[in-house]
Amino acid sequence: MKELDPRPEAEVMAERQRRFEEDLIDAYDEELEMEVDDRIIDGAQGFTPEHREARKVYFRELFRLQGELVKLQDWIVQTGHRLVVIFEGRDAAGKGGAIKRITQRLNPRVCRVAALPAPNNRERTQWYFQRYVSHLPAGGEMVLFDRSWYNRAGVERVMNFCSDDEYEEFFRSVPEFEKMLARSGVQILKYWFSITDEEQEIRFQNRIHDPLKQWKLSPMDLESRRRWEAYTQAKEVMLQRSHIPEAPWWVVQAVDKKRARLNCIHHLLSQVPYHEIEHPLIELPARVYHDEYSRQPVPESMIVPEMY
Repeated sequence: MKELDPRPEAEVMAERQRRFEEDLIDAYDEELEMEVDDRIIDGAQGFTPEHREARKVYFRELFRLQGELVKLQDWIVQTGHRLVVIFEGRDAAGKGGAIKRITQRLNPRVCRVAALPAPNNRERTQWYFQRYVSHLPAGGEMVLFDRSWYNRAGVERVMNFCSDDEYEEFFRSVPEFEKMLARSGVQILKYWFSITDEEQEIRFQNRIHDPLKQWKLSPMDLESRRRWEAYTQAKEVMLQRSHIPEAPWWVVQAVDKKRARLNCIHHLLSQVPYHEIEHPLIELPARVYHDEYSRQPVPESMIVPEMY
């Protein structure tokens, strides 16, 4: 039997509204927690009135842009659009943080992240682009590559993981590969997150001294710090030799993490001709009750202890 709520209807509706607002704030808290994880909230000056106001503006714009990303997602599903977004940049440039903010409120079945590990022995003998092809989007999907086939132009070149011939073949092939994708209807956006020498050192030092972020530092990251100039040269060659009309490079100034995220999301949205999709009004169906149904108690041994 359905148990009737003895409270007045106005009180019940007020409680529902309170719970709705709590859920809304809880969803926003997820983003706030990610920001607080930057530790000490922007350093020693994070609590000045100017910084507090800047944070308000940042969150207001971020939530607005995330709302637009949901509209973009709906449009992609409705139209069957295929979108590839490539994120490249030095270690600690902020690629992962931008990707998190983009995907945070999207359906993971529509918007996927591809972050491939180093190739195994079998993959090293394949056509270079082969292991990336399986991650490309089908109709109604967008895929964000957290590093991509441009590994060959960056880390593989700097760390001597590829030969000169393989390096040159990459630059002969990559424009044709991306043109082929574009002709087949796949839109490609390529972002390079740019930071200064000094900023990378600060971020690396933060990771070294933060136990919650030390996992982000690998021996390869530390070696990349030593080879800063080699990475700079490799980046310059990459941008020059693979900037094509069908898949141009876009440089995100990323010393300020928050501005970089907002600018990247705003630009991404500007590159896709999406519009808001009308949805039919959703009505919650009435709950069905059966007199013969009796809920069975859960054994105490199965209950997670309430420590908080």
